[in-house]
Amino acid sequence: MRVHESGAMLDPSPSRLDLDRVERWLATETYWARGRPRADIVKSIENSMVWGLYTGGGEQAGFFRVVTDKTTFAWLCDVFIDRDHRGRGLASWALAHIRDELLATGVYRILLATSDAHAVYEKLGFTPHAEPEKWMELTTRRIGES
Repeated sequence: MRVHESGAMLDPSPSRLDLDRVERWLATETYWARGRPRADIVKSIENSMVWGLYTGGGEQAGFFRVVTDKTTFAWLCDVFIDRDHRGRGLASWALAHIRDELLATGVYRILLATSDAHAVYEKLGFTPHAEPEKWMELTTRRIGES
């Protein structure tokens, strides 16, 4: 567990997550996971590395999920900070620790997608993909579909 100077804590324990809160955030407050069923959220947590961000009082203030083989590749996804806790640098602080933890495993490629937080990730060393013409995707589910 990591502790921020404000007393906020970054905890990698899935059992500590407030699943009702995570479900509300992802299924109703995001553009990328709107409508995602709770069963899918639970399954994705079970099959990923996850972290909760908590206030000094123990209230969950954020959520982070990473899909990885812990060797070569990681996909940073489902990053969410509660509106009441934004603008304090907590996301950047937490993401720096998550990035460093992933790099320490030997992972040498961390990917993510964002439509509105480029500046946050650029401060952490992320850049636009150098070879987007080589990457492809197959998507069967669209935003808003369950």
